[in-house]
Amino acid sequence: MKAILCERYGPPETLALTDVPSPKPGKGQLVISVKACGVNFPDTLIIQNKYQIKPPLPFSPGGEVSGIVKEVGEGVTHLTVGDRVFSLTGYGGFADDVLANAATTLPMPDGMDFVTAASTMYTYGTSYHALKDRANLQPGETLLVLGAAGGVGLAAVQLGVLMGARVIAAASSDEKLAVCRTMGAAETINYTTEDLRERIKELTSGNGVDVVYDPVGDQYAEPAVRSLAWKGRYLVVGFAGGAIPSIPLNLPLLKGASLVGVFWGAFAQREAKQSMQNFRDILQWITDRQLKQHIHGQYTLAEAPDALRALMERRVTGKAVVVL
Repeated sequence: MKAILCERYGPPETLALTDVPSPKPGKGQLVISVKACGVNFPDTLIIQNKYQIKPPLPFSPGGEVSGIVKEVGEGVTHLTVGDRVFSLTGYGGFADDVLANAATTLPMPDGMDFVTAASTMYTYGTSYHALKDRANLQPGETLLVLGAAGGVGLAAVQLGVLMGARVIAAASSDEKLAVCRTMGAAETINYTTEDLRERIKELTSGNGVDVVYDPVGDQYAEPAVRSLAWKGRYLVVGFAGGAIPSIPLNLPLLKGASLVGVFWGAFAQREAKQSMQNFRDILQWITDRQLKQHIHGQYTLAEAPDALRALMERRVTGKAVVVL
C-alpha cells in the first residue's frame, strides 16, 4: 500500500510517499481502508517530535480518518467488514490502510460523506469538550475565540452560538473573520491590526469576557487572560502561535478566574462514556445541519505534505482534508 512516511523528524518536506505492507489487526483492533484523513495541527508537531504522542520511526502522520472496514481483529463485535466508519487513530492515517482501535472507531451516520466524517472528531470533539465539560459555557455568556478561523476555532464559534453564547471571533485577517461571521460570530477582532485588549473592552463595555477559548497561546494569551470577566474561564487548548506563554498568577486571583486545561485526546480515553455522549450530540447537530465544517481544500495523498505546510503557515481556514 502507499503511505506518507516520517522516516526522520523534520518539517513536512522531509516526508516521503512510499510503499509499505498493509497492517494486520490485533485483539480489539481493525484495519480501515482510508477514504479521507483530516489534517490537524498535532500532525505538524508529531513529525517534528514536538507532540506528547511519540510513535516509533518510521510512521505515517494523520490521526483522524474515515473509510471502510477492511479487516477486524479478535474481540471486535460492533463493527464488520464493509462498514463505513470514522476513527481517531492518533497517527497512521496518511496511507491507503490504517490500523485503528475499535474503541475509538464509530459507524458513520447514514448520509454523511467521507470528507465530513474525517473532519469531525478533532475539531468538534475538542471544542465541545472544552466549552461544555471544561468551561460549562452558559446561554447569554460572552465567549472569545482566538485563532477563530482555524479548524478548532471555527468549531468553537459554531458550538458557542449553538450553546447560546455571544461569540467574539479573533483572527489574523479580515478574510478569515468574514468566514467567522458566516458561522455566527456576533463580533470580530483582527488582532494583527487592532489592540486585542482594548477591542475586548470596547465590545464588552469594560466587563470582559466570560470564557476565552485559546488554541494559539503566544503573545495573545496574557491580554486575553487580562480581559476575563469576574469568575471567567480561560481554556488552554493549544499553542499554534509557537511559544508557550507564562501567565502571571495574580491575574486569575484578582478576577476569581480559572485557567482550565483542555486535553481532548486524554478525555476521550479516560472518560469514554461521556466522550461518546458528546459525539452523539455533535452527530445529531451535523445531521440536523446545525453544524457544517468549512473545508479549506482537499489534497491527494501525495500532496499531504503541502497540506501540512499550509497549516503551519496559517493559510488554512477551517479544515484541510487528504482524500484517497
